[in-house]
Amino acid sequence: MKQQNKLKNSDAKVKIIPLGGLEQIGMNITAFEYEDSIIVVDCGLAFPSDDMLGIDLCIPDVTYLTQNADKVKGFVITHGHEDHIGALPYILQKINVPVYGTKLTIGLIENKLKEHNLMKTTKRKVVKHGQSINLGCFRIEFVKMNHSIADAAALAIFTPAGIIVHTGDFKIDYTPVFGDAADLQRFAELGKKGVLALMCDSTNAIRPGFTQSEKTVGKTFDAIFAEHKNNRIIVATFASNVDRVQQIINSSNKYGRKVVVEGRSMVNVIGTASELGYINIPEGTLIDIEHLKNYPDEQTVLITTGSQGESMAALSRMAASIHRKVSIKPGDVVILSSTPIPGNEKAVSKVINELSIKGAEVIFQDTHVSGHACQEEIKLLYSLIHPKYSIPVHGEYRHLMAQKQLAMAMGIPKEDIIIMSSGDVVELNHDSWKIADHVQAGAILVDGLGVGDVGNIVLRDRQNLAQNGIIVVVLTLEKFSNQLLAGPDIVSRGFVYVRESEDLLDEARAIVDDAVRDCLERHVNDWGKIKNIIRDSLSDFLWKRMKRNPMILPIIMEI
Repeated sequence: MKQQNKLKNSDAKVKIIPLGGLEQIGMNITAFEYEDSIIVVDCGLAFPSDDMLGIDLCIPDVTYLTQNADKVKGFVITHGHEDHIGALPYILQKINVPVYGTKLTIGLIENKLKEHNLMKTTKRKVVKHGQSINLGCFRIEFVKMNHSIADAAALAIFTPAGIIVHTGDFKIDYTPVFGDAADLQRFAELGKKGVLALMCDSTNAIRPGFTQSEKTVGKTFDAIFAEHKNNRIIVATFASNVDRVQQIINSSNKYGRKVVVEGRSMVNVIGTASELGYINIPEGTLIDIEHLKNYPDEQTVLITTGSQGESMAALSRMAASIHRKVSIKPGDVVILSSTPIPGNEKAVSKVINELSIKGAEVIFQDTHVSGHACQEEIKLLYSLIHPKYSIPVHGEYRHLMAQKQLAMAMGIPKEDIIIMSSGDVVELNHDSWKIADHVQAGAILVDGLGVGDVGNIVLRDRQNLAQNGIIVVVLTLEKFSNQLLAGPDIVSRGFVYVRESEDLLDEARAIVDDAVRDCLERHVNDWGKIKNIIRDSLSDFLWKRMKRNPMILPIIMEI
């Protein structure tokens, strides 16, 4: 580590502030700060968990960036996956700074900006691999990386305290389908100069060995196409995996099949990739879904979204017979070209069952390789870069800990491995590091057009409503005299089936009636108190009778 004395300023401390992407897969966003300059690497979203009822997506809380908006110089994006670019349209409305990325990444970001009418107000700059940009007192170099989307980059961030290498999401693919292999030579050169910290993708840090090359999937497709010459083939994969789509198109072309691309995100990404020259589609191969019926089944291939069992994606709609243009029939061969993301296993097996019931053959063995580095590739990077500090990123806690073990195996002292949490402010230079502060971080929930207006309390109410239903008690009181003029009437939703439970509701009405009369006899005029007494007495009764706790909403009107 002799080279470290070449670092410019030995006392300078750089701050690293992850605002998301730790303790979870998704919502990646990290700020780097030195004096009056902040750069932000990635700006992704996360998809809601099952208990977030009605939530469309989660975006990071960037309060820290809005408070320091005058320092923020730009967003630097490693690649075009949703968990790295998805929150940009929301965050750019608060912090309008330029966005830097490679050609395909910027192309995909522009699709989003068009949807949100932000094209005119957002500056975008395309950076080539090997190029550097200067932002404040940072210089950021884009280094060629491989991933399951083309044009991924690692970042070498030159700071006054030293060089920080951020891998982005990566794998090492010596034989990629499109473009060059990762620029390992550049990583070795950076390692020779002396690297202060390596922030490395941990998604597959638990898995031993190497991740297979994307090309191996092409061979599997060829074999499947050769074996099923008389069947229609439907392939479901991630929309963003342009190389996978390229290989499906190659096999289709080889066996004389026409290709239909179905699913909104698939059409968007393939359209952008094809315009920018990242995918080569032979003339006459693609046909519109409307023309599918003009070709015999054995001459067609459908490439579709929905490999994760998402209920609204094209494949799930076909499996559930609610797709307007395509219905699954016996003899169809469905290839699921992805691994279930943790948490999606149930949804995927449901789709596989639905497809099988309709007589389709479902193939999911050897039809996918990961886009993330396994243990041996992570070790390779450590051996090339020799960082002073290891900072595992992109993963749940167990993934970060797995990478910590790898870093220790590669000779990095335990005390130089920094496990961060979202919101931590880590200050470091060559001599020392510390967690200096903690800033606000977390998820902001997006529901329809509302951003952040649904919080924990609303979610808790939704869960309560979903699990227990609601009972509305309506009564009318006379103004001044507080005489009971009408009611109480009871309306229930999601609690019991009313027609079969009239006795129960009659008893409930009697309980409320007694409670209200008791209040009025005691001259309780405060409506808040009356409502609470109604709620308590009805709640006690229903719990004793049914062992259920519905949400109870008393409504009092006055005439």
